[in-house]
Amino acid sequence: MQLLQPSLGLIFWTAVIFLLVLFILRKYAWKPILQALDDRERTIDDSLRTAERTTQEMRDMKSEHEALLAEAKVERNRMLKEAKDIKESIINEAKEKAKEEASRIMAENLREIDNRKMEALTELKNQVGNMVLDLSEKILHRELKDKQAHEQFINSIIDRSRQN
Repeated sequence: MQLLQPSLGLIFWTAVIFLLVLFILRKYAWKPILQALDDRERTIDDSLRTAERTTQEMRDMKSEHEALLAEAKVERNRMLKEAKDIKESIINEAKEKAKEEASRIMAENLREIDNRKMEALTELKNQVGNMVLDLSEKILHRELKDKQAHEQFINSIIDRSRQN
């Protein structure tokens, strides 16, 4: 039973040592421990605020990025439309120039054909006129006594002209 009931001296010395340890801990250890805990709490709070601020900045940057991306897409679409319009206008302009050039060339060719045709007709008329004059001259230079000999002579001249 003696183990269950401590002696008065043991209680006294235990209380004195407890109070002494309590005083030493309070004087030298309690303040640094509490200071370390406060510092740790402040560090955690600062870290949480920094994390929240960083998270908000990331959200802002993400929304800015999305806005820039949307703006870039709009700009890209506008540039593509402009390029397409420019391409179509260049193609249409080239087609128009080609049509105008083809029309001009056709008109020049038709004029050239008409000019050559007129030259050929003039030359043909001149040759026919010369032939008629030659025939007339030959007919007039030769005196014929009868009508049959006259027709025979004209036919022979016509045959010779056809051969030429």
